[in-house]
Amino acid sequence: MKIETRLAQIGNGADSTTGAISAPIHQSTTFAHPSLGESTGFDYTRTLNPTRKLLEDAIADLEGGARGLAFASGMAAVHTVLNLFQPGDHLIVSNDLYGGTYRVLEQILRPIGITASYVHTGNLEDIQAVATDSTKALFIETPTNPTMQITDLAACAALAQARGWLTIVDNTFMTPFLQRPIDLGADIVVHSATKYLGGHNDVLAGLVVAATPELGERLYFLQNSIGAVLGPHDAWLLMRGMKTLALRMERHMQNAYAIAGWLDARDDIPRVYYPGLDHHEGRAVCARQASGFGGMVSFDVLDSRMVPYILEHLELITFAESLGGVESLMTYPARQTHFDIPEEVRNAIGVTDRLLRLSVGIEHIGDLIDDLAAALDYASDRVLAHARS
Repeated sequence: MKIETRLAQIGNGADSTTGAISAPIHQSTTFAHPSLGESTGFDYTRTLNPTRKLLEDAIADLEGGARGLAFASGMAAVHTVLNLFQPGDHLIVSNDLYGGTYRVLEQILRPIGITASYVHTGNLEDIQAVATDSTKALFIETPTNPTMQITDLAACAALAQARGWLTIVDNTFMTPFLQRPIDLGADIVVHSATKYLGGHNDVLAGLVVAATPELGERLYFLQNSIGAVLGPHDAWLLMRGMKTLALRMERHMQNAYAIAGWLDARDDIPRVYYPGLDHHEGRAVCARQASGFGGMVSFDVLDSRMVPYILEHLELITFAESLGGVESLMTYPARQTHFDIPEEVRNAIGVTDRLLRLSVGIEHIGDLIDDLAAALDYASDRVLAHARS
């Protein structure tokens, strides 16, 4: 079946007793044993819950993996995956990535001896230049957050396999509707399911998919031992959101492409970061390994003094953190999502005080452009006109 059908059918048929179309929520922490030494398969919710298992099986199917695991947040998912590594291990990581992942790597793992080198993972030569005998994995975002760098997943996975490394891909921006890293050779896929998979800014969740049963069992041991699992009601909310993922992503992309082109034509926007634009250096690779370019657009303004005026004068688009919901959100990465990354590091990869990130929602495109135009025009009039006088 096509992915649109599999998404719409998540949970349907799970309750054969009643025939419920919507999967039931098993809001129970513990389950009775039929007799001594026997189990229904469910003993304690941290270990396994029927509602969470439906979600975990669904994401494994959608990503083409052997096992899925659901967590209380995207960062709980990332941290659990990173617990596969030991002191002395070295990771090679996309140099433009979510600030929360950077925080875990630098402030939690580095002090215990797990180190990371940050490179543009789209350049295999840069990866090879920092590899050591202690390297154990590649950790890749593509597109990256927020400057939309693109990495050739198949090429990186082949390199990693030849070296005996794991390939871990954060697929939050693209979702399995657009990009399936395991099909391209990745070993582990991570999602902040709070974003596009949930889609409605109402559930906090993380998902992990392992390509093989053996790797899935290692991750399950960590999930059960650490215990940062997703509750059954949140698992149900996430499945409900995922049912409409295909429809939402199509509208996100349609709107994002239109806004990216509109921004690219403005004199007060010197650079637009969107993989679907013809001049984006990663466009060909992204088009080859994914079925679309996503719904995220970042852009630079001419002068950092424009930023407060823009954020204060948006009326439809909300100034807020997060992304991937039906509502359009504007984020200022240097002060919000990437604040924990040192300024010199942020500036080197383009996350400057002139960069804004737009999670393009599913609203009418005319309304979105009108809102952006009013805010940008006001900011330009206040800042640029004054600078020229």
